[in-house]
Amino acid sequence: MMNSLQEIRVNRLFRIAIAGFCLSFAAITLCQTTTSGKTPIMLHAKGTFDVKMAPTGHAPDESIGSFSSVKQFHGDLEATSKGEMLSVGNPSQGDAAYVAMERVTGTLGGKTGSFALYHVGTFVKGTPQLAVTVAPGSGTGELTGISGTLTIIITDGKHSYTFDYTVPEAK
Repeated sequence: MMNSLQEIRVNRLFRIAIAGFCLSFAAITLCQTTTSGKTPIMLHAKGTFDVKMAPTGHAPDESIGSFSSVKQFHGDLEATSKGEMLSVGNPSQGDAAYVAMERVTGTLGGKTGSFALYHVGTFVKGTPQLAVTVAPGSGTGELTGISGTLTIIITDGKHSYTFDYTVPEAK
């Protein structure tokens, strides 16, 4: 049986997960056509990345983990990122949830700029369900207007990614 504080935390996580889903849907819907009326072409990127995580110590409650991340992407995306993550749950049993935001800066498919990714993830008995999506309106430089989803792959402790994205045609 949950106490009221646990119920508040679960409700907060549920609202965050629903908001992430709604933002993903909105981003996909908004990016179906460009201002020229043309449907953008879906592009694909893949590669590896290195990540360093460190506790930040500024979580709103001792039961919430707070971490900073620094990533170095290699492959079709040559970039660095800095981000923040909040997590809750019981990781020692393989059950947890997290949300994160990160700003990615570099070159993607020959275009230079930056964009933000937001993560919504759960782990149930160690099995992940992750959604990593470009935050609408976050693109800069030649990546202005970018939309898409990034898939994180972890095999034998090594991180890689696939990234399906669109970028509007330059005017």
